[in-house]
Amino acid sequence: MMKTKIGLLCVLLFAIVFIAKADVKLPKIFSSNMVLQQGMEIPVWGWADPGEEISVRLNGNTVETTTGQNGNWMAKLPAQKYGGPFTLTVIGKNSISLTNVMIGEVWVCSGQSNMEWPLAQVKNADEEVELAKHPNIRLFTVPRKVAQFPEEDLESGEWLECSPQTAHNFSAVGYFFGKALKEELDVPIGLIHSSWGGTVAETWTSAQTIQNDPDFREPMIELQQMNVEEYRKNKEAEIRKILGGEIPTEDKGMQDGTPVWSDPELNDTDWSQIIAPGLWEEQGYIDIDGIGWYRKELDLTEDQTQTNLNLHLGKIDDSDITFLNGIEIGKTENQYDKERIYTIDKKYLNPGKNMIVVRVNDTGGGGGIWGDPEDQYVAIGQEKIDISGDWKFKISKAVMQNIDLGPNSYPTLLFNGMINPIVPFGIKGIIWYQGESNADRAKQYQRIFPNLINDWRTQWNQGDFPFLYVQLANYMKPTQKPADSEWAELREAQTMTLELLNTGMASAIDIGEADDIHPRNKQDVGKRAALNALKVAYNKNIVYTGPTFESVEFKEGKAYITFTETGSGLAVKDKYGYVKSFAIAGHDRQFHWAKAEIINKNTVVVYSYAVTDPVAVRFGWSDNPDDLNLYNLELLPANPFRTDNWPGITK
Repeated sequence: MMKTKIGLLCVLLFAIVFIAKADVKLPKIFSSNMVLQQGMEIPVWGWADPGEEISVRLNGNTVETTTGQNGNWMAKLPAQKYGGPFTLTVIGKNSISLTNVMIGEVWVCSGQSNMEWPLAQVKNADEEVELAKHPNIRLFTVPRKVAQFPEEDLESGEWLECSPQTAHNFSAVGYFFGKALKEELDVPIGLIHSSWGGTVAETWTSAQTIQNDPDFREPMIELQQMNVEEYRKNKEAEIRKILGGEIPTEDKGMQDGTPVWSDPELNDTDWSQIIAPGLWEEQGYIDIDGIGWYRKELDLTEDQTQTNLNLHLGKIDDSDITFLNGIEIGKTENQYDKERIYTIDKKYLNPGKNMIVVRVNDTGGGGGIWGDPEDQYVAIGQEKIDISGDWKFKISKAVMQNIDLGPNSYPTLLFNGMINPIVPFGIKGIIWYQGESNADRAKQYQRIFPNLINDWRTQWNQGDFPFLYVQLANYMKPTQKPADSEWAELREAQTMTLELLNTGMASAIDIGEADDIHPRNKQDVGKRAALNALKVAYNKNIVYTGPTFESVEFKEGKAYITFTETGSGLAVKDKYGYVKSFAIAGHDRQFHWAKAEIINKNTVVVYSYAVTDPVAVRFGWSDNPDDLNLYNLELLPANPFRTDNWPGITK
């Protein structure tokens, strides 16, 4: 009897497995509410039993195919015109019906955090979210995924109609781009958002391309040969060593809601020293996220305790609770780039020893007190007491998310996990906002960024589709004198990439913020990207970009700069007509700020009394050329450039 029951159970289990395997399956990128690309064959693919006959139906069209021996099938529907809603039906041994399907324009939105930045955190966010009612704009967000090898499918994801509820956490740049296209073209728009903050270009590139790169071939081979479980064990051992053998999983500094480590009399002699400001990863606490506590003694005179003081901590990544003498005096949540300034009532101050304690919660990436040392001080009236430098420090809780491969640990990881699963879904093109994380390797970016573009075009096998990207915004403190700049060099690499067919670059050089790498004005970024799309992808006769350097002529102690893309003519945003952000150098290569004037529709003359025989000119050449004010009459800013490192220009 027992043998009979076991036999029946085995037959039942086999039947369940067989039935599950027999079901035709579609990848997650296909769902109800999706947009399919008009004007081209529409690839539809999935999995089924080897030899299983598959029928795909859409808008009166039927295509049949047979599943290969590897369980994969692919069908291509004939090109469709704009329209919908339709139902896409896939029939094998079972049937799948996807409803409310539109035919329109599909764009992939990818890159790092400025592409990832959500609509809910832009300028005028509440108003923008409330207005995000566009049922014919459809949104798909690719979940974050690091993968050692190319994945066939996503872990989750579905297409959603654009509404305040679905758009608030969607890519703001992607949303404003799609909204501008919808307003201009009046067709359904599909946006596929696949980005990850802080990531480098090489992680988004496939092994097929990386294997030929001199800098990344060996790391890629190492990744492919890696035992991931052993990697995890080794990373855990490294973290244990950093933390002295124990990995704390509960915040020992906070017990039953009481911040015991804020006690000014706490014995912290066994705590480590750390420099603040400065991310803790840069000081030995590599790959550690979680909670860290900072302690700093502040000595005050009797007079200094007679007035309220302002505590300037700088920036804290990501959240903090700050105490003085055991009293909570301020806290900020999930604003890694916000200056912490807390006012402390004089009643909490003591003559002599006072104890500043900061509990920092780092949820990922860099962690700790960071920023500029000159922004870390105690202000008492007009007096400033510097509190930068040595602090006591201890990790009270470590989150073990970094024992796994991170997105930048090796090249190809995000291509494998976040791009390959959506290839070859039919698309019109790509918009890309990335480069900040490669800014210290601009020369290399001249190679790897065009390689990425060519790589994606190869993977999709849909021709040289439009690839549009955002040039890095102005960021960091403006310089007082002309100087070299990594961010300017990265922008130059992006400009050089325009040599590739069907590329376009949207400038953000005039909408950045000195103290925030994430400018909140994503509206203009999306609109400028859309202008590039209308020109490059849709052949509209429009002015789509700002004045672009064409040539320089040096004569009689002056430089005459000729621009293309001047639209209706050059313009300057200055009531006196002064063109700013130019620098000029002679044979000694020492650059000086220069005077500049518009002399005709496409020419600017540049000169300086400090340089009698100029040989080189730079424009907007800094991390943050905040005074850049040269535009065309269509109000698109001129593109930064230098003549001393430009192919074809006589130096």
